Parts: sequence; structure tokens; C-alpha cells
Amino acid sequence: MQFKNHSPLKVKRKAIKIIGDPARVITRLHLPDERSRINKIIQRIIKLPDPAAEALMAQIMVGFEGRHEDIGTIFERHLNAVKNYLPPDTVLSDLRKSLIGAYFTKEYSIESAALFNPSIVPHPDQSNLKNGSLRFVMSLRATGEGHISSIVFRSGVLDQHNRFRFYPISEYVETPALQLNPVYKRDPFQRKLKEMGAEKEIAAHILNQMPDDFTYNGLMEKIGVLREKPLFPRDRQNKAFEVMWWLANSNYEVEFHPNHRISERVIFPVSKNESRGIEDARFVQFFDDRQTATYYATYTAYNGHTILPQLIETKDFIKFNIVTLNGKAIINKGMALFPRKIGGRYAMLSRQDGENNQIMFSDNIHFWQESKIIHQPEYPWEFVQVGNCGSPLETDQGWIVLTHGVGPMRQYCIGAILLDLENPSKIIARLDSPLLSPHKKEREGYVPNVVYSCGAIIHNNELVIPYAMSDINSGIATVAVDALLKGMRAVES
Repeated sequence: MQFKNHSPLKVKRKAIKIIGDPARVITRLHLPDERSRINKIIQRIIKLPDPAAEALMAQIMVGFEGRHEDIGTIFERHLNAVKNYLPPDTVLSDLRKSLIGAYFTKEYSIESAALFNPSIVPHPDQSNLKNGSLRFVMSLRATGEGHISSIVFRSGVLDQHNRFRFYPISEYVETPALQLNPVYKRDPFQRKLKEMGAEKEIAAHILNQMPDDFTYNGLMEKIGVLREKPLFPRDRQNKAFEVMWWLANSNYEVEFHPNHRISERVIFPVSKNESRGIEDARFVQFFDDRQTATYYATYTAYNGHTILPQLIETKDFIKFNIVTLNGKAIINKGMALFPRKIGGRYAMLSRQDGENNQIMFSDNIHFWQESKIIHQPEYPWEFVQVGNCGSPLETDQGWIVLTHGVGPMRQYCIGAILLDLENPSKIIARLDSPLLSPHKKEREGYVPNVVYSCGAIIHNNELVIPYAMSDINSGIATVAVDALLKGMRAVES
């Protein structure tokens, strides 16, 4: 392939717009800030006359039963969350139990503010498709009240002409069952505690009593024993316990109903470190040495003050394992895993300094220690910073990496670079001009003048790019892979 200067690129924007639906709601536990008020609310519900309670419950069911698949179970779960506030020896009827659960439940519209920063990967199930078609999974960042972000999904089929057909979106949204007693591996857990500055002696005392694979409940039991019979100064113990609790709750498993549509699934913040949002998941279909596929996604957990890079792992988009990433190089945002090992090692793009595209390699997908700058701002449209727009895409000519560049007036554009197949630390070609810039209809939104993607796909010799428009809605663009490569300028080694 000969790279040329300034070859014209025909980028086609599809008419499809992926827009958030405020009617897509989940339920959340709703507790007053002052926990002392919980008992007062419960007392008022208990004192309500039976006819009034029955009428109120009927009204609640008319208004909300059709919006959720099993609202009775939701009320039961939220009743259990406040059961310690019930008066002693209280016997409640099923009606009162449901009413109490309803009062401590609220709806949350996950897509009411924005639906943006998409990524796209092949669906695990490619059966019963016409030749040249591909079933896909698209992840998006959904944002609702309080700007809390979660991960939602869409699915559908790309036909032989790269026409999109999205499957119908379910009217329900499902929050998953949380695995309450996940299993941890002792060595990575201990290494992460050291990295986080936990009291080494105290952490070692507890973890040395644990097997190589230990459970959350087992860890809490050992912490409880040491708390009851301290062997170290209490203030040091409490600090160590807090770090261990924080780390344990940052690693969890969630599982969805396998017979429900993928559009019903939402990964909503669970752990303390992501309480203010799960941001910009970059999904990739990863093949190991045996050509077995696993889907990984890196995302940014945000608690309102600090960020933490996390890793999602799934085989089927039903059960998800969420773990912390570790190592000196795990800082900042925008990490994107390569879809296979290179030279026997995992490889990942990153941006530790907030300005340059970097690359890092590791023998362990959970630990990353060193990074290297491979791409710096060069043109006016990227003078402020550059970053990646998702995982690299493999071609015979090299790894296509979609990039983002930030220029004047904080305008975000999407560009592209080409990395050497066997030595992806080396850029062999790049676009001199943006591939996508926000045009008139894309520049208005929550964050104006931004086009951004978290991952594209190659299908039928076209690069298919789902992209966000000013942090509010999403669209799709395509460009021929051959034309993109020919439009790149060769980079001198």
C-alpha cells in the first residue's frame, strides 16, 4: 500500500441518530440524607388506616407496575434495606411491607440527559444471518439526573451494504443481580493494597490467613476478628480496613437475566469509587492464543473527586466481572486494549499525562507498570491534546487507531493514525486533517463542538464509526478502509 498526501476521503454520515429516551427508567433505593428520618417515615406508614393504605397501594400499582417487570420484588428488596429501622417486634402485613418498600424507592431515568460515547463490537451470537451480515453489540454512556453515567446497550445487524438495522428496544430496563460474595485472588489483591498505601503489616496479617482464592465474606470475617481483638493500634487498623473494604467493593460481579433483550441491561454504578458515574467504556473483542473470544472494556470510575480505571470482562454480555486495574501506569483516562497479544504480551493504548497518546505492554492484563509516548499533538486541530477513540483495528497494513484531537475553542475532532503490526510503538502513517469534525447540526449539546467515539469496527471493507455529538446524542459514520489508508501520510521512521 502506498500512502499519499491529502487523498480525498469520502466519509458518509448515516441518517441514524441514537437518542436517549427519558421513559427508560430503573429503580433505586431512596433514603433521606438524615437517616433518623427513616423511622419517622415508617411510623407514618404503619399508622395509616387500612382503607387508606389499600387505596394508596392500588394507586401505586396502577401508576408504576407497568413500568417495571417485577415491582413487588423491588419493594421487598428496599424494605429489607430499612428493616433495622422497624420498631421492635413489629408484625407487618404484606400490604404494609410493600408500602414501606415503595416509600424508599425512586425511579431514575438513565438516558434523560444524554446518550453518547458509543463503542461497537461483534455480537457473541452470529447465527442465522445472511451472507455478508454481522450482528453487533453497541455500548453507550447514558447520563441522567445529577450527571450520573452508566453503561447501556443496543444490538442489531449490519447487512452486506453496511446498512444498520437495530433490534427493537425493550420498554423495560433491568438492573442486574449483584454477586454478594465474589471471589478474589490473593496475590493481585495484596499487590493492589500495597499500591494504594495500605498498612503493609496489617494487610499481610489478614491476607496470610486467606487461601489463594478467597471470598468477600471470608475477608470481612477476618477483618471483624481483628477489629474485636486488635493486635495493632486501632487508628492504623481502621485505616487499613477502610482501604481493604474500598478495594473489595470495587471488584464485583453482576449478572442479567439471559432471556431478556440486551437493550434491557444497564450497568449502573455499584461501588463507592464509581458513585458519580461509569464513564466511556471502550469495548473490544479479544482473542487469546487459542482463538477464544472474551470481551473486555476499560472504563473510568468517578466518585465526584477522583477517577479510577476499571476493567470489565464478559463472555456473553449476561455476566460481567468488574475489577480494578493495577500498576504505576494505571493513571488518567482513555485506556484501550488491543484485540490480541503482540509478541506474547498484552498491549494497551493510554494517556497518562492528559496530552499524548501512549502505549504500554504487560504479561498480566490486570497490571501495567510502564508506558511510552507514541503520538503527540502536531497539527492545530490537536494542539491542546490527543487521545484514542477506542481499541486499535487490525488490517494487513497495520493497526488503525482512531484518535481525538482538541483544538481552539475546545473543539474535538476525530483523526486516525496507523501503527506497525508487530511493533505498535511505531506510527507508520497518519491523517494530516481530521476524519470527522463537528458540523453545524452536531455542535450543539451538553458539551458543544465535540465529536468523539469509544470504538469502531471494520465490516465489508468499511470502517464503521459510531460517534457522539456534543455529549448528548450519537450518530454513525463510515469510510472505506482502502481510501482511509491511501489518504494517510507516511511517517518517517
